Amino acid sequence: MKERQKLERTLKPHWVWAIALGSAIGWGAFVQPSVWMSGSGPLGAIIGFGIGAALMMVIAVSYGFLIEKFPVSGGEFAYAFLGFDRNHAYVAGWFLVLGYMCIVALNASALALMIRYVFPAVAEQGFMYSLAGWDVYFVEVLIASAALILFAYMNIRGATLSGRLQFIFVIFMICGILFMGAGAILNPVTSFENLQPVFNPEVSAISSIILIVAIAPWAFVGFDNIPQAAEEFKFSPKKAFMLIFFSLLCAGLLYMIMITATALYMPWEQLTSSQPQWGTGDAMSGLFGNIGIIILALALSMGVFTGLNGFFVSSSRLLFAMGRAQIIPHVFTKLHPKFNTPYAGIIFTCAVCLLSPWFGRQVLTWIVDMSSVGVTIAYIYTCVVAFKLFKWSDKSMANHKNKHMPSVTAPFKKSLSIAGALIGFVFLSLLLIPNSPAFMGIHSLIALLIWIGLGIIFYLIKGPEFRKIPRERLEYLILGKEPEDDAERNGEFTG
Repeated sequence: MKERQKLERTLKPHWVWAIALGSAIGWGAFVQPSVWMSGSGPLGAIIGFGIGAALMMVIAVSYGFLIEKFPVSGGEFAYAFLGFDRNHAYVAGWFLVLGYMCIVALNASALALMIRYVFPAVAEQGFMYSLAGWDVYFVEVLIASAALILFAYMNIRGATLSGRLQFIFVIFMICGILFMGAGAILNPVTSFENLQPVFNPEVSAISSIILIVAIAPWAFVGFDNIPQAAEEFKFSPKKAFMLIFFSLLCAGLLYMIMITATALYMPWEQLTSSQPQWGTGDAMSGLFGNIGIIILALALSMGVFTGLNGFFVSSSRLLFAMGRAQIIPHVFTKLHPKFNTPYAGIIFTCAVCLLSPWFGRQVLTWIVDMSSVGVTIAYIYTCVVAFKLFKWSDKSMANHKNKHMPSVTAPFKKSLSIAGALIGFVFLSLLLIPNSPAFMGIHSLIALLIWIGLGIIFYLIKGPEFRKIPRERLEYLILGKEPEDDAERNGEFTG
């Protein structure tokens, strides 16, 4: 039997925490606060992010358990195979590949967008064309492309380098946010009266909060990079849940700080009514002058860098896992001879994302909005699989016959796993139902249908070969399970 390719265990706990937190806090925390306040008011946005983080923590219980028991690359792709079959694994993997690569592309375009905001004379050179109302400039394309190539190179150089840099970037980002938050509170020109009215007066308080809760899958998506990196943990996978928990907690707090710092500058209704191009930028400039813009730009850059780096890690590891399972070409399992990284997946991700700046940011946001569906589907799969693994009692444990699904008695976690699945279904409904607060829009819906169609075509071509692989062989390739592992796992599971 051909040996299964494995990744080197090099990632330390604080690096993994930084991958999750840095991927969750991207450009949105620094660009969107005024937009969130315009729909929800400052307190509505703050409460919404708090509830959103709490809901994601419920989902994280299932992730923590599955990572502990199956610390392999592939994450939700592997879990869908474990709990269902190879076809479900393909569905989860197909959606996730798009989701991860879209976020890589979006972060690269966000860096170019920041340069356009701060140095418009630099970025807005070499006008080429307009697409969906967005002007595309050659220099802007060049900036985004350079960022993609740089971070692809860093990831090829090894998980140690990317993990260490991720932690450094996150620390700088946190320091910048804390400076802006503390500075806004202590600045003599600010006032908490500027937060009045605390909710959007045009809608109810509940609606104001729900509007923000609805975007939680997008706002906190980075935490599910942890299962993709699980095979490279240089520590016990039992720590995975706490790393996810603290990354979500920190992400929620950082979002709240940025909203508060923006709202304290001036009456928030006055700020948002002018429809500023960058409301947070106006606030920091007004409070601290040029130094405020510099700190905000640096913090935003760190947020973008961490998003780029984190999702390069997750997309390449997912491609590696799918290649190892022989559902996509074997080339994706190739490891760099010197750095032992899945360089084919990294190069492929970079190559695909290099196309994105040429389409303009508006078209890219349609695709990214659509990709939120895939991420949410992955949440649901993970929670449902965990629900199947958890048992209500020792009696139901004794009746468990499926050797492919080792189980554990844990009634409370079983309740949380079904709650997580229901939360996922609610998020999915909000994305797909027209007129809901988080409806993706008709353009994104069309993009989703196209991606589903492509997935069906690809599976019709590759599926017959994939279905010929014996279940036991796939368990080895995807989960790393030797035939004798089943009995061992049934004995070692604890609640």
